Amino acid sequence: MRKLENFQLFQLQPYLYEALEEKGFKIPTAVQQKIIPIIQKGKSVVGQSQTGSGKTHTFLLPLMNKIDPEEEKVQLVITAPSRELSNQIYQAAIQLATHSPKEIRISNFVGGTDKQRQLTKLKNQQPHIVIGTPGRVLDMINEQALKIHTADAFVVDEADMALDLGFLNEVDQIAGRLPDTLQMLVFSATIPEKLKPFLKKYMKNPVIENIPTTTIISDTIENWLISTKGKDKNQLVYQLLTTGQPYLAMVFANTKQKVDNLEAYLKSQGLRVAKIHGDISPRERKRVMKQVQNLEFQYVVATDLAARGIDIEGVSHVINAEIPHDADFFIHRVGRTGRNGMSGIAITLYEPSDEASINEIEKLGIHFQPKDIKNGEIIDSYDRNRRTKREKTQVELDPTMMGLVKKKKQKIKPGYKKKITRAIAEDTEKKKRVERRSQARAIKKVKKQMNKKK
Repeated sequence: MRKLENFQLFQLQPYLYEALEEKGFKIPTAVQQKIIPIIQKGKSVVGQSQTGSGKTHTFLLPLMNKIDPEEEKVQLVITAPSRELSNQIYQAAIQLATHSPKEIRISNFVGGTDKQRQLTKLKNQQPHIVIGTPGRVLDMINEQALKIHTADAFVVDEADMALDLGFLNEVDQIAGRLPDTLQMLVFSATIPEKLKPFLKKYMKNPVIENIPTTTIISDTIENWLISTKGKDKNQLVYQLLTTGQPYLAMVFANTKQKVDNLEAYLKSQGLRVAKIHGDISPRERKRVMKQVQNLEFQYVVATDLAARGIDIEGVSHVINAEIPHDADFFIHRVGRTGRNGMSGIAITLYEPSDEASINEIEKLGIHFQPKDIKNGEIIDSYDRNRRTKREKTQVELDPTMMGLVKKKKQKIKPGYKKKITRAIAEDTEKKKRVERRSQARAIKKVKKQMNKKK
């Protein structure tokens, strides 16, 4: 595929280029380069890509490019599994629409907002674009106020999260009210087995795009690993927040109780801290988010709800006070920083009992830099696996090779010495080839099993 130098090759309407220029977007991301042309051809797509990959504009640009403001009907429906994600998409769409010479009406239907006011507005006029959480969108449809049967396209964003949160049934019902000729786009970080029946039900021969990346997270992010052995974890988080001088830091914990405890401790140390988790009311969450965006808070403590559901600009540091139970959530957490090519630092605290979880994360392609705090400074530390790695570097040689190595240490003729060196190198390369073939066969076997499941 020819690399796109800018967005001009997508041949969008002029107002969309004005909006992109305002945002400072110049070069399309890998997801945008790959999927926008497919969407422009009217094909249905299942897109799988990492967080922070520019997915929102991947579907907004080509679909808003086709909106006809003269048509007084719903033309596009987008669902997201959380209020925060829905608001994020809504704000991105509004930013694009404000540059349109003719008004493009966009409505955001989420819980915690004035339902009666939305119903009254719908009686007078239908929006061109519907964005919202599945529950509230379906509610508007069941009230016979929202008429989505005229839509040309349906986007299901973060489908795996909708499945996890139990919203797939509502998404299913919404899809059932839409025309058969619909262009459907499903975006998901992962494609779980339980999601596949839904995809088969509504999508006939979709283009399936799994956008590979050289690194699973942005290569502008540094991943630090710090041991908490013999240290107070709350105090360690406080030290990291006050030592590194972050512009804006997000601290993640696994439970609401841990978030509450950590927030209380940091406040007791004089820090101004915001907290976000499921027990906080939608109205309060919205208020806190606005304050964070206005930089009234420098520190945010949150559960994984915020990792998947919130897009906060300018996050310089992410601290994992606890390692998530699901390795995928590690990616979503860390993905809050290092966005749009900016640099970021992700710090993970771990205990000896977390070794298995760290290994799982490393299998995803994450490379950790061991660090420690001493005398108020963050310094390089030793690799926790240094002993194991040292043992592995000692190449296992068969008895013949061992004999050659011993001979090499003795005083022997130069020509014979070269032969021994060559023999050892050939034996090592042979072992590597066998190992590579073994890995290739294992990968082939896994792919074969996956194809059978499909």
